[in-house]
Amino acid sequence: MLQTNPIPENLIARGIVDVSYRVHSKLGPGLLESVYESALAYELGARGMTVVRQKPIRIVSTDMTLVKGSE
Repeated sequence: MLQTNPIPENLIARGIVDVSYRVHSKLGPGLLESVYESALAYELGARGMTVVRQKPIRIVSTDMTLVKGSE
């Protein structure tokens, strides 16, 4: 069986924080969330990270079920 060495979480988090800071510094405040999301996805992908955007999640409460992210 082929084993790969996973990247430590702290290195992943450091990369995400770095990209987030750079995107916000470049674009500035006040834009729509979707603009920052697109820019972050692009920059993370450029660093070789796999990005899944707006993945649907299912939230179940006592009397309702809500699926977010599939709009």
